[in-house]
Amino acid sequence: MNDVFLGIIALAVALMAAIQVGAIIVAARLAKRVDRLANQIEQDMKPVFHNLNAMSADAARAASLAVSQVERADRIFGDLAQRVDQTLNTLQNRVLAPAREGLAILAGLRAALSAFRDLDDTRPKRPAPVEEEDALFIG
Repeated sequence: MNDVFLGIIALAVALMAAIQVGAIIVAARLAKRVDRLANQIEQDMKPVFHNLNAMSADAARAASLAVSQVERADRIFGDLAQRVDQTLNTLQNRVLAPAREGLAILAGLRAALSAFRDLDDTRPKRPAPVEEEDALFIG
């Protein structure tokens, strides 16, 4: 009976060893498949990452160009505002100041003419003929 039990034990150990070898083989195959899948995903994702890097580089370049263009536009508008201010100051100094002086001269002439008229008004005047309103009154 001991031999039978020893035989059953030996058969059970052999069966467990075979199952373990089979599990190791299946695990090795699964590891190879996972490795191949990881390599394939890596190969498929490389162009995507490359494109993302290129797109981010292009976006950074575009942002840099946009910043430089905005700075350039700011300088242009600043220069334009300064030139407009200078032009208006020149216009005021060269045109409006003489025009004001001319208007002041005209105002002086008007005042002088008004003074002469006032002198004319201070001379004794001849009495105006009085119309007889009583003759026209019917009463």
